[in-house]
Amino acid sequence: MDPIRNPYAPGAGQRPPELAGRDDQLDAFDVVLERVARGRPERSVVLTGLRGVGKTVLLNALRSAAVRARWGTGKLEARPEQTLRRPLAAALHVAVRELGHPAGDQVDHVLGVIKGFAQREAGAGVKLRDKWNPGIDAAVVVGRADSGDIEIDLVELLTDVGGLAADVGRGVGVFIDEMQDLGPDDVSALCAACHEISQSGLPVIVVGAGLPHLPAVLSASKSYSERLFRYQRIDRLGRSEADRALVAPASDEDASFTPEALEAMYAATAGYPYFIQAYGKVAWDVAPRSPITADDVAVAAPEAEAELGVGFFGSRYERATPAEREYLRAMADAALAAVDAGEDVDEIESVPTSEVARILGKKPQSLSPARDALLKKGLIYSGERGRIAFTVPHFGRYLRSQS
Repeated sequence: MDPIRNPYAPGAGQRPPELAGRDDQLDAFDVVLERVARGRPERSVVLTGLRGVGKTVLLNALRSAAVRARWGTGKLEARPEQTLRRPLAAALHVAVRELGHPAGDQVDHVLGVIKGFAQREAGAGVKLRDKWNPGIDAAVVVGRADSGDIEIDLVELLTDVGGLAADVGRGVGVFIDEMQDLGPDDVSALCAACHEISQSGLPVIVVGAGLPHLPAVLSASKSYSERLFRYQRIDRLGRSEADRALVAPASDEDASFTPEALEAMYAATAGYPYFIQAYGKVAWDVAPRSPITADDVAVAAPEAEAELGVGFFGSRYERATPAEREYLRAMADAALAAVDAGEDVDEIESVPTSEVARILGKKPQSLSPARDALLKKGLIYSGERGRIAFTVPHFGRYLRSQS
């Protein structure tokens, strides 16, 4: 089959040709956009899920919906080593420009507030040449969103941006990927600002995406966060949705899959969107003709698994230190031992931390540095006290295959 016409697109955050299984989230967000623009109360949105389920793709799709509604939008990716001020200022700069407010002096004022908010990261008394320039031509507004207290400053900043949006009858959306990587102070400030903005009825919402433990991160920061956000768990696709993700793009290229091929694809991918794209791309390339058959899928499987082993699994494994890799392997062994013992093991292979320590022959306390480092790197997470799980589906299987 012609590789140039191959419709499948495995890639980090890359939108697949058919965004299957996310219609409910897209429809619900359209309602949120319209309600907020009309001054109706609505909660901000948080998407959670494992790696490879398409959170970033959906986040981008929601932002596109906001752009079509003529909202001002800005996106940032949280990083553990970076504070919120600079990336948020850059995101809001884009959002204000997208709003197209007709009053230039009011726009310049808000841009000046954004600039002051960003430059306050350098601290008081820093010389002008040493301050970061966010690329905003407007003069810095002094005395607004520049106190140095991130919670106070963020409330003032979003209030001013929200007022600008209200003037033109639209809204502003701030889209935050990898939201679990925000620092504790920034998380607390963001929750407080969302709470204040919601109470004020201003048309500003935050749409965050992160790993399954993100709700716990938010709850630990502010006890009212469970009422502040609308949480949506993004999961793997069911069989019919997974079939649609394969069949619709193929149909657009005058190709098809046999029923047996679709069954084999679902068995191989377990419905994870990233895996569907990875296997679909290779199956298309190896198939001599349409329809793609189960035999084609069988031929494609080793190559697809090899590519996932390098790009999806291997790149994450390489980020771990030797001690952290030992911990990861012990988690995989603990999950396999549970299966062999006839215990139910979930898809993320969550295991007790005490069992990991037993396999390694060490006290649980001595393993805390490795576990904490893996948590910070986003390779594992703790969904409940005393248990740990991979953030990457099928990671345990990959690790066991490397032994």
